[in-house]
Amino acid sequence: MYNKLPERWPRLSHLPHLPSWLRAFWPERSVAGHVERARSSVGALVGILLTGWLSYRILGDSGAALWLAAPMGASAVLLFAVPASPLAQPWSIIGGNLVATLIGVTSARWIASPEWAAAVAVSCAIAAMFALRCLHPPSGAVALTAVLGGPAVHAAGYSLLWLPIELNSLLLVIGALLFNNATGRRYPHAQLASSSQQHQTLDAAPTARLGFTPADLDAVLGRYDQVLDISRDDLEAIFLQTEMAAYQRRFGTVSCGDIMSHDIVTVTFGTLLEDAWQMMQQRQLTAMPVLDRVRRVVGLVEREDFLRHALPQSYRGIGQRLQALVRRSTTSHSEKPEVVGQIMRSAPHSVQADTHFVELVPIMAAAGQHHIPVVDHERRLVGLVSQSDVLAALYESQLVKPGPSGLDVA
Repeated sequence: MYNKLPERWPRLSHLPHLPSWLRAFWPERSVAGHVERARSSVGALVGILLTGWLSYRILGDSGAALWLAAPMGASAVLLFAVPASPLAQPWSIIGGNLVATLIGVTSARWIASPEWAAAVAVSCAIAAMFALRCLHPPSGAVALTAVLGGPAVHAAGYSLLWLPIELNSLLLVIGALLFNNATGRRYPHAQLASSSQQHQTLDAAPTARLGFTPADLDAVLGRYDQVLDISRDDLEAIFLQTEMAAYQRRFGTVSCGDIMSHDIVTVTFGTLLEDAWQMMQQRQLTAMPVLDRVRRVVGLVEREDFLRHALPQSYRGIGQRLQALVRRSTTSHSEKPEVVGQIMRSAPHSVQADTHFVELVPIMAAAGQHHIPVVDHERRLVGLVSQSDVLAALYESQLVKPGPSGLDVA
Protein backbone atom coordinates (compact mmCIF):
# COMPACT_ATOMS: atom_id res chain seq x y z
CA MET A 1 0.00 0.00 0.00
CA TYR A 2 1.39 3.38 -0.98
CA ASN A 3 1.94 5.82 1.80
CA LYS A 4 -0.21 8.94 1.81
CA LEU A 5 1.89 12.06 2.23
CA PRO A 6 0.59 15.30 3.72
CA GLU A 7 -0.56 17.97 1.28
CA ARG A 8 2.44 20.15 2.17
CA TRP A 9 4.59 17.57 0.33
CA PRO A 10 3.21 17.73 -3.23
CA ARG A 11 4.16 15.23 -5.88
CA LEU A 12 6.44 16.16 -8.78
CA SER A 13 3.46 16.31 -11.12
CA HIS A 14 2.04 19.09 -8.93
CA LEU A 15 5.12 21.28 -9.48
CA PRO A 16 5.05 22.04 -13.22
CA HIS A 17 6.28 25.59 -12.64
CA LEU A 18 9.67 24.40 -11.39
CA PRO A 19 12.52 23.90 -13.89
CA SER A 20 13.22 20.27 -14.74
CA TRP A 21 16.72 20.42 -13.25
CA LEU A 22 15.30 21.70 -9.95
CA ARG A 23 12.53 19.10 -9.86
CA ALA A 24 15.24 16.41 -10.08
CA PHE A 25 16.20 17.31 -6.51
CA TRP A 26 12.65 16.82 -5.19
CA PRO A 27 12.18 13.42 -3.52
CA GLU A 28 9.67 10.98 -4.97
CA ARG A 29 6.96 9.51 -2.80
CA SER A 30 8.14 6.55 -0.69
CA VAL A 31 6.33 3.24 -1.22
CA ALA A 32 7.03 2.16 2.38
CA GLY A 33 3.91 2.22 4.56
CA HIS A 34 3.63 3.16 8.21
CA VAL A 35 4.15 -0.42 9.42
CA GLU A 36 7.35 -0.83 7.39
CA ARG A 37 8.68 2.51 8.62
CA ALA A 38 7.96 1.58 12.23
CA ARG A 39 9.59 -1.82 11.79
CA SER A 40 12.74 -0.22 10.38
CA SER A 41 12.95 2.29 13.24
CA VAL A 42 12.36 -0.32 15.93
CA GLY A 43 14.88 -2.64 14.27
CA ALA A 44 17.57 0.05 14.35
CA LEU A 45 16.76 0.70 18.02
CA VAL A 46 17.14 -3.00 18.86
CA GLY A 47 20.26 -3.45 16.71
CA ILE A 48 22.21 -0.45 17.99
CA LEU A 49 21.13 -1.07 21.59
CA LEU A 50 22.27 -4.70 21.41
CA THR A 51 25.53 -3.79 19.69
CA GLY A 52 26.37 -0.91 22.03
CA TRP A 53 25.43 -2.74 25.22
CA LEU A 54 27.41 -5.90 24.41
CA SER A 55 30.40 -3.96 23.04
CA TYR A 56 30.50 -1.84 26.20
CA ARG A 57 30.42 -4.97 28.37
CA ILE A 58 33.24 -6.56 26.34
CA LEU A 59 35.49 -3.55 25.75
CA GLY A 60 34.75 -1.37 28.76
CA ASP A 61 34.49 2.42 28.91
CA SER A 62 37.67 3.67 27.28
CA GLY A 63 36.06 6.37 25.18
CA ALA A 64 32.90 6.14 23.05
CA ALA A 65 34.90 5.93 19.83
CA LEU A 66 36.56 2.72 21.01
CA TRP A 67 33.49 0.66 21.90
CA LEU A 68 30.87 1.85 19.38
CA ALA A 69 31.94 3.12 15.96
CA ALA A 70 29.86 5.94 14.45
CA PRO A 71 29.52 4.26 10.98
CA MET A 72 27.41 1.55 12.64
CA GLY A 73 24.53 4.03 12.59
CA ALA A 74 24.70 4.12 8.80
CA SER A 75 24.97 0.32 8.68
CA ALA A 76 21.83 0.08 10.81
CA VAL A 77 19.90 2.08 8.18
CA LEU A 78 20.78 -0.53 5.57
CA LEU A 79 20.34 -3.65 7.71
CA PHE A 80 16.95 -2.65 9.12
CA ALA A 81 15.42 -0.25 6.56
CA VAL A 82 16.50 -2.05 3.35
CA PRO A 83 17.57 -5.57 4.45
CA ALA A 84 16.95 -6.97 0.95
CA SER A 85 19.64 -4.73 -0.54
CA PRO A 86 22.83 -6.44 -1.74
CA LEU A 87 24.67 -3.71 0.18
CA ALA A 88 23.11 -4.84 3.48
CA GLN A 89 24.03 -8.53 3.50
CA PRO A 90 26.22 -10.03 6.26
CA TRP A 91 29.35 -10.38 4.09
CA SER A 92 28.88 -6.80 2.87
CA ILE A 93 29.08 -5.29 6.35
CA ILE A 94 31.62 -7.70 7.86
CA GLY A 95 33.92 -7.90 4.84
CA GLY A 96 33.45 -4.28 3.83
CA ASN A 97 34.28 -2.91 7.28
CA LEU A 98 37.24 -5.27 7.61
CA VAL A 99 38.99 -4.18 4.41
CA ALA A 100 38.04 -0.52 4.95
CA THR A 101 39.63 -0.54 8.42
CA LEU A 102 42.77 -2.25 7.13
CA ILE A 103 43.14 0.22 4.26
CA GLY A 104 42.29 3.23 6.46
CA VAL A 105 44.83 2.41 9.15
CA THR A 106 47.50 1.66 6.53
CA SER A 107 46.83 4.94 4.73
CA ALA A 108 47.06 6.92 7.98
CA ARG A 109 50.44 5.34 8.77
CA TRP A 110 52.06 5.66 5.36
CA ILE A 111 50.66 8.95 4.02
CA ALA A 112 51.63 12.04 5.97
CA SER A 113 49.03 14.41 4.49
CA PRO A 114 45.61 13.83 6.15
CA GLU A 115 43.79 15.04 3.04
CA TRP A 116 45.61 12.59 0.76
CA ALA A 117 45.39 9.77 3.32
CA ALA A 118 41.60 10.23 3.62
CA ALA A 119 41.06 10.33 -0.14
CA VAL A 120 43.28 7.32 -0.84
CA ALA A 121 41.69 5.32 1.98
CA VAL A 122 38.13 5.79 0.73
CA SER A 123 39.09 5.26 -2.91
CA CYS A 124 41.06 2.07 -2.28
CA ALA A 125 38.38 0.76 0.10
CA ILE A 126 35.75 1.05 -2.65
CA ALA A 127 38.01 -0.73 -5.14
CA ALA A 128 38.73 -3.52 -2.65
CA MET A 129 35.04 -3.95 -1.77
CA PHE A 130 34.13 -4.27 -5.45
CA ALA A 131 36.83 -6.91 -5.90
CA LEU A 132 35.73 -8.88 -2.81
CA ARG A 133 31.97 -8.49 -3.50
CA CYS A 134 31.36 -6.78 -0.15
CA LEU A 135 30.35 -3.26 -1.19
CA HIS A 136 28.95 -1.50 1.89
CA PRO A 137 28.54 2.33 1.81
CA PRO A 138 29.16 2.89 5.55
CA SER A 139 32.55 1.21 5.10
CA GLY A 140 33.67 4.38 3.35
CA ALA A 141 33.02 6.17 6.64
CA VAL A 142 34.96 3.43 8.44
CA ALA A 143 38.01 4.09 6.24
CA LEU A 144 37.66 7.83 6.84
CA THR A 145 37.33 7.30 10.59
CA ALA A 146 40.52 5.25 10.65
CA VAL A 147 42.37 8.22 9.10
CA LEU A 148 40.72 11.17 10.84
CA GLY A 149 39.48 9.56 14.06
CA GLY A 150 41.92 11.38 16.33
CA PRO A 151 44.63 10.28 18.78
CA ALA A 152 42.58 7.49 20.40
CA VAL A 153 41.84 5.86 17.05
CA HIS A 154 45.41 6.27 15.83
CA ALA A 155 46.72 4.74 19.04
CA ALA A 156 44.51 1.70 18.55
CA GLY A 157 46.06 1.09 15.12
CA TYR A 158 45.36 -2.28 13.57
CA SER A 159 43.49 -3.44 16.67
CA LEU A 160 40.59 -1.48 15.19
CA LEU A 161 40.18 -4.44 12.82
CA TRP A 162 38.69 -6.42 15.69
CA LEU A 163 37.99 -3.91 18.46
CA PRO A 164 35.57 -2.34 17.94
CA ILE A 165 34.88 -2.34 14.15
CA GLU A 166 34.53 -6.07 13.54
CA LEU A 167 32.96 -6.69 16.94
CA ASN A 168 30.37 -3.99 16.25
CA SER A 169 29.78 -5.37 12.75
CA LEU A 170 29.29 -8.94 13.98
CA LEU A 171 26.90 -7.92 16.76
CA LEU A 172 24.89 -5.71 14.42
CA VAL A 173 24.56 -8.57 11.92
CA ILE A 174 23.36 -10.88 14.72
CA GLY A 175 20.78 -8.27 15.70
CA ALA A 176 19.64 -7.98 12.08
CA LEU A 177 19.36 -11.77 11.75
CA LEU A 178 17.23 -12.04 14.87
CA PHE A 179 15.00 -9.03 14.31
CA ASN A 180 14.40 -9.32 10.55
CA ASN A 181 13.54 -13.01 10.64
CA ALA A 182 11.38 -12.56 13.74
CA THR A 183 9.34 -9.87 11.94
CA GLY A 184 8.83 -11.83 8.73
CA ARG A 185 11.71 -10.58 6.58
CA ARG A 186 14.06 -12.94 4.76
CA TYR A 187 17.58 -12.17 6.00
CA PRO A 188 20.18 -12.74 4.83
CA HIS A 189 18.61 -12.08 1.47
CA ALA A 190 20.51 -14.72 -0.48
CA GLN A 191 20.24 -14.93 -4.25
CA LEU A 192 17.64 -17.54 -5.20
CA ALA A 193 18.12 -20.01 -8.01
CA SER A 194 16.58 -19.00 -11.31
CA SER A 195 13.55 -20.81 -12.67
CA SER A 196 15.66 -22.74 -15.20
CA GLN A 197 17.93 -24.00 -12.40
CA GLN A 198 14.96 -25.10 -10.31
CA HIS A 199 13.55 -26.88 -13.38
CA GLN A 200 16.67 -29.13 -13.39
CA THR A 201 16.78 -29.48 -17.18
CA LEU A 202 18.56 -27.70 -20.00
CA ASP A 203 15.25 -26.07 -20.96
CA ALA A 204 13.80 -23.19 -19.03
CA ALA A 205 10.66 -23.76 -16.99
CA PRO A 206 7.44 -23.50 -19.05
CA THR A 207 6.53 -20.15 -17.50
CA ALA A 208 9.96 -18.74 -18.47
CA ARG A 209 9.70 -19.56 -22.18
CA LEU A 210 7.39 -16.63 -22.92
CA GLY A 211 7.89 -13.00 -21.97
CA PHE A 212 11.30 -11.88 -20.78
CA THR A 213 13.93 -14.47 -19.84
CA PRO A 214 16.77 -14.38 -17.27
CA ALA A 215 19.17 -13.92 -20.20
CA ASP A 216 17.22 -10.82 -21.28
CA LEU A 217 17.49 -9.39 -17.77
CA ASP A 218 21.21 -10.13 -17.61
CA ALA A 219 21.76 -8.41 -20.97
CA VAL A 220 19.88 -5.28 -19.88
CA LEU A 221 21.71 -5.13 -16.55
CA GLY A 222 25.00 -5.48 -18.42
CA ARG A 223 24.15 -2.51 -20.64
CA TYR A 224 22.89 -0.52 -17.66
CA ASP A 225 26.33 -0.98 -16.05
CA GLN A 226 25.52 0.59 -12.68
CA VAL A 227 25.23 -0.71 -9.14
CA LEU A 228 21.58 -1.34 -8.24
CA ASP A 229 20.41 -1.30 -4.64
CA ILE A 230 18.22 -4.36 -5.24
CA SER A 231 19.09 -8.02 -5.64
CA ARG A 232 18.77 -9.59 -9.07
CA ASP A 233 16.19 -12.18 -7.97
CA ASP A 234 14.02 -9.45 -6.41
CA LEU A 235 14.21 -7.46 -9.63
CA GLU A 236 13.20 -10.53 -11.64
CA ALA A 237 10.32 -11.22 -9.23
CA ILE A 238 9.05 -7.65 -9.61
CA PHE A 239 9.09 -7.97 -13.40
CA LEU A 240 7.29 -11.33 -13.25
CA GLN A 241 4.60 -9.92 -10.95
CA THR A 242 4.21 -6.96 -13.31
CA GLU A 243 3.70 -9.38 -16.20
CA MET A 244 1.15 -11.29 -14.10
CA ALA A 245 -0.76 -8.06 -13.37
CA ALA A 246 -0.79 -7.28 -17.10
CA TYR A 247 -2.12 -10.76 -17.88
CA GLN A 248 -4.88 -10.35 -15.30
CA ARG A 249 -5.91 -7.05 -16.82
CA ARG A 250 -5.85 -8.56 -20.31
CA PHE A 251 -7.95 -11.59 -19.39
CA GLY A 252 -10.53 -9.70 -17.37
CA THR A 253 -11.81 -10.55 -13.91
CA VAL A 254 -12.31 -14.31 -14.27
CA SER A 255 -11.65 -15.94 -10.88
CA CYS A 256 -11.10 -19.51 -9.80
CA GLY A 257 -14.62 -19.55 -8.40
CA ASP A 258 -15.94 -18.94 -11.93
CA ILE A 259 -14.20 -21.92 -13.53
CA MET A 260 -13.91 -24.49 -10.72
CA SER A 261 -15.82 -27.75 -10.41
CA HIS A 262 -18.20 -27.87 -7.45
CA ASP A 263 -19.28 -31.52 -7.32
CA ILE A 264 -16.02 -32.99 -6.08
CA VAL A 265 -15.34 -36.61 -5.16
CA THR A 266 -13.12 -36.64 -2.06
CA VAL A 267 -11.36 -39.19 0.12
CA THR A 268 -9.86 -39.21 3.58
CA PHE A 269 -6.40 -40.06 4.84
CA GLY A 270 -7.53 -43.58 5.79
CA THR A 271 -9.36 -44.44 2.56
CA LEU A 272 -8.01 -47.75 1.25
CA LEU A 273 -6.04 -47.55 -2.00
CA GLU A 274 -8.28 -50.19 -3.50
CA ASP A 275 -11.39 -48.10 -2.84
CA ALA A 276 -9.77 -44.88 -4.04
CA TRP A 277 -8.57 -46.49 -7.27
CA GLN A 278 -12.02 -47.95 -7.96
CA MET A 279 -13.59 -44.50 -7.50
CA MET A 280 -11.12 -43.02 -9.99
CA GLN A 281 -11.77 -45.78 -12.50
CA GLN A 282 -15.57 -45.77 -12.21
CA ARG A 283 -15.93 -41.99 -12.41
CA GLN A 284 -13.01 -41.40 -14.77
CA LEU A 285 -11.26 -39.09 -12.32
CA THR A 286 -7.62 -38.02 -12.46
CA ALA A 287 -7.39 -36.49 -8.96
CA MET A 288 -9.22 -36.39 -5.63
CA PRO A 289 -8.68 -34.00 -2.71
CA VAL A 290 -7.91 -35.61 0.65
CA LEU A 291 -9.95 -34.08 3.49
CA ASP A 292 -10.06 -34.35 7.26
CA ARG A 293 -13.23 -34.65 9.32
CA VAL A 294 -14.13 -30.97 8.97
CA ARG A 295 -13.47 -30.90 5.19
CA ARG A 296 -10.10 -29.16 5.41
CA VAL A 297 -7.71 -30.06 2.62
CA VAL A 298 -4.79 -32.11 3.93
CA GLY A 299 -3.57 -33.55 0.64
CA LEU A 300 -4.21 -34.39 -2.99
CA VAL A 301 -3.98 -37.78 -4.69
CA GLU A 302 -3.59 -38.04 -8.47
CA ARG A 303 -3.29 -40.96 -10.85
CA GLU A 304 0.44 -40.39 -11.13
CA ASP A 305 0.78 -40.97 -7.38
CA PHE A 306 -0.48 -44.52 -7.87
CA LEU A 307 1.87 -45.06 -10.80
CA ARG A 308 4.81 -43.58 -8.91
CA HIS A 309 4.35 -45.95 -5.96
CA ALA A 310 3.90 -48.94 -8.21
CA LEU A 311 7.64 -48.48 -8.97
CA PRO A 312 7.73 -49.82 -12.52
CA GLN A 313 11.29 -50.58 -13.61
CA SER A 314 10.02 -51.00 -17.15
CA TYR A 315 6.71 -50.85 -18.99
CA ARG A 316 6.50 -54.64 -18.94
CA GLY A 317 4.45 -55.77 -15.99
CA ILE A 318 3.23 -52.33 -14.95
CA GLY A 319 -0.35 -53.56 -14.81
CA GLN A 320 0.54 -56.33 -12.38
CA ARG A 321 2.54 -53.96 -10.20
CA LEU A 322 -0.35 -51.48 -10.08
CA GLN A 323 -2.78 -54.24 -9.15
CA ALA A 324 -0.44 -55.38 -6.40
CA LEU A 325 -0.27 -51.85 -5.05
CA VAL A 326 -4.01 -51.23 -4.86
CA ARG A 327 -4.95 -54.76 -3.76
CA ARG A 328 -5.89 -54.88 -0.09
CA SER A 329 -3.47 -56.83 2.09
CA THR A 330 -4.91 -59.82 3.94
CA THR A 331 -2.25 -59.82 6.66
CA SER A 332 -1.98 -57.59 9.73
CA HIS A 333 1.38 -56.18 8.62
CA SER A 334 2.25 -54.84 5.17
CA GLU A 335 5.36 -53.27 3.69
CA LYS A 336 3.48 -51.55 0.87
CA PRO A 337 1.21 -48.47 1.16
CA GLU A 338 -2.35 -49.39 2.11
CA VAL A 339 -4.21 -46.08 2.44
CA VAL A 340 -4.40 -42.83 0.49
CA GLY A 341 -2.50 -40.89 3.15
CA GLN A 342 0.62 -42.93 2.41
CA ILE A 343 0.85 -41.90 -1.25
CA MET A 344 -0.88 -38.49 -1.37
CA ARG A 345 0.78 -35.14 -2.07
CA SER A 346 0.82 -33.50 1.37
CA ALA A 347 0.06 -29.78 1.77
CA PRO A 348 -0.72 -29.12 -1.91
CA HIS A 349 -0.95 -25.64 -3.35
CA SER A 350 -4.45 -24.25 -2.82
CA VAL A 351 -6.19 -20.99 -3.69
CA GLN A 352 -9.33 -19.13 -2.72
CA ALA A 353 -12.34 -18.59 -4.94
CA ASP A 354 -11.55 -14.94 -5.65
CA THR A 355 -8.03 -15.71 -6.92
CA HIS A 356 -7.56 -14.73 -10.57
CA PHE A 357 -7.27 -17.90 -12.64
CA VAL A 358 -4.09 -16.67 -14.37
CA GLU A 359 -2.23 -17.09 -11.06
CA LEU A 360 -2.69 -20.86 -11.38
CA VAL A 361 -0.51 -21.08 -14.49
CA PRO A 362 2.88 -20.82 -12.68
CA ILE A 363 1.74 -23.33 -10.03
CA MET A 364 0.65 -25.90 -12.59
CA ALA A 365 3.59 -25.32 -14.93
CA ALA A 366 6.44 -25.07 -12.42
CA ALA A 367 5.24 -27.13 -9.44
CA GLY A 368 3.82 -29.97 -11.54
CA GLN A 369 0.46 -29.91 -9.74
CA HIS A 370 -2.28 -30.50 -12.31
CA HIS A 371 -5.24 -29.89 -9.98
CA ILE A 372 -5.60 -27.01 -7.51
CA PRO A 373 -8.05 -27.24 -4.58
CA VAL A 374 -10.12 -24.11 -4.01
CA VAL A 375 -10.67 -23.44 -0.30
CA ASP A 376 -12.30 -20.88 1.96
CA HIS A 377 -10.52 -18.84 4.62
CA GLU A 378 -10.55 -21.89 6.95
CA ARG A 379 -9.04 -24.16 4.26
CA ARG A 380 -12.31 -26.04 3.78
CA LEU A 381 -12.80 -27.38 0.26
CA VAL A 382 -15.23 -25.47 -1.98
CA GLY A 383 -14.07 -26.61 -5.44
CA LEU A 384 -11.32 -27.95 -7.68
CA VAL A 385 -9.65 -26.40 -10.73
CA SER A 386 -7.91 -28.60 -13.30
CA GLN A 387 -5.55 -27.79 -16.15
CA SER A 388 -8.47 -28.30 -18.54
CA ASP A 389 -10.45 -25.61 -16.70
CA VAL A 390 -7.57 -23.14 -17.03
CA LEU A 391 -7.09 -23.92 -20.74
CA ALA A 392 -10.81 -23.45 -21.38
CA ALA A 393 -10.76 -20.09 -19.55
CA LEU A 394 -7.75 -18.93 -21.54
CA TYR A 395 -9.44 -20.01 -24.78
CA GLU A 396 -12.70 -18.23 -23.94
CA SER A 397 -10.85 -15.08 -22.85
CA GLN A 398 -9.10 -14.85 -26.22
CA LEU A 399 -12.07 -15.98 -28.32
CA VAL A 400 -14.71 -13.65 -26.85
CA LYS A 401 -13.75 -9.98 -26.92
CA PRO A 402 -15.87 -6.85 -26.45
CA GLY A 403 -17.03 -5.34 -29.75
CA PRO A 404 -17.27 -1.63 -30.57
CA SER A 405 -20.91 -1.51 -29.48
CA GLY A 406 -20.20 -3.18 -26.15
CA LEU A 407 -21.44 -6.60 -27.33
CA ASP A 408 -19.25 -9.67 -27.10
CA VAL A 409 -18.10 -10.88 -30.48
CA ALA A 410 -16.03 -13.88 -31.53
